[in-house]
Amino acid sequence: MDTEAIVAKMRDKVATSGFDRSVKFDMGDEVIVIDGQNVSTTDAPTDCTIKISKENFEELIAGDLNPTAAFMTGKIKVEGDMSVAMQLSQLI
Repeated sequence: MDTEAIVAKMRDKVATSGFDRSVKFDMGDEVIVIDGQNVSTTDAPTDCTIKISKENFEELIAGDLNPTAAFMTGKIKVEGDMSVAMQLSQLI
């Protein structure tokens, strides 16, 4: 799945989630930024940055990768406000 398709899918969930913080998924050469009700591929400062490979991100979005297990095994690295990362369960 390409990044734009992922962003489009996430926009639907974010629009009705009530999520009011900002988070960046850093996949190396691509980023997805959720800032409140907006989702984009434009890099910006955020409350929390989640570093993850694109392959693992796709698995995470598809529900095939458990976020807690991924964090514990180093597939996900979190920088910044960890509580923001924990709130993402309502979006993913």
